[in-house]
Amino acid sequence: MKTQHKKTIATKKVIAKTHTNSANTWSWSIYIYWFIILFFIAATFYILGRSHEIFHPTLQSVVITEESLEQSTSYIDSAKTKIASGDMAGAITDLESAIDVDKNTNAYALRGEIYMQMGEYQKAMEDFDSAIEQDSLNAVAFYDKALLDTRMENYESALNNINNALAAHAQKPSDILSMRNLYAKRGQLNLWLKNWNGAIADYTNSLARADGTVSANVYAERAEAYTAIGDYTSAINDYTAAVRVVSELIQGASSAESSEEQASMAMSCYEKSAALNLKVGNIEAAKTDLQSAFVIATNLADEESVSRIQGLINDLEK
Repeated sequence: MKTQHKKTIATKKVIAKTHTNSANTWSWSIYIYWFIILFFIAATFYILGRSHEIFHPTLQSVVITEESLEQSTSYIDSAKTKIASGDMAGAITDLESAIDVDKNTNAYALRGEIYMQMGEYQKAMEDFDSAIEQDSLNAVAFYDKALLDTRMENYESALNNINNALAAHAQKPSDILSMRNLYAKRGQLNLWLKNWNGAIADYTNSLARADGTVSANVYAERAEAYTAIGDYTSAINDYTAAVRVVSELIQGASSAESSEEQASMAMSCYEKSAALNLKVGNIEAAKTDLQSAFVIATNLADEESVSRIQGLINDLEK
């Protein structure tokens, strides 16, 4: 009996010791577990810090002072003067100096525009992106990206950038842009993408705006969209409105070349209006449109157009 009792006591001691060892092992496991967690948290913050140069001892942030702003503005003004004189290389040098001073967003956008005109599209896109990185509400940079996308016939991307330009301009208006022109540009993109109703809505919005100057192209292009959906009467009215705007522009034209360009557009509008009048059975209106187009073609000494339009008039008179 005593022997059995001793064995029981011994067994309890072993169990107690085992529990103690297990507890100690579990305690150490917790410490090791938390150490691993803390290690990974510290490592994560270190990596993020390195990626943002938080721990980089040699990094110096750009401090924008009134003096640096004046200096960068001076460089930009100099660049604009050189652009006007055709010195693009000199303008780029000035803009690089402006960027070095305070990473001026206007300098990035303007340099991007120069690169775009030079056909260096990759450099242009990088500059527009840099301008947007510095200022997410830079409507001009978004608009420039849309123009560049249009040149590369990437119309979906251009439409997206025009949308961004509209949103940015609504929050932070730019003196360079107008809502009238932005809506007109989006209307044009929708027209090219055959989104006829979207184009009509955008052109209508453009015409309803008070800022900027009304363009005859907006009426003429909206007329194309109306034609595409079969609304010929609205299209004819728009061609008439386009001719009216062109007439006003011709009176104030600064050169013979500009005047001739506007006259050619009016002639085209008259011809398209004549075709639509024929579709709706208005023969006399079509004849009147063609006669107006004939007079313009004669004044422009455009023999090919004179011959074509005269043939159309003759056909109507038969």
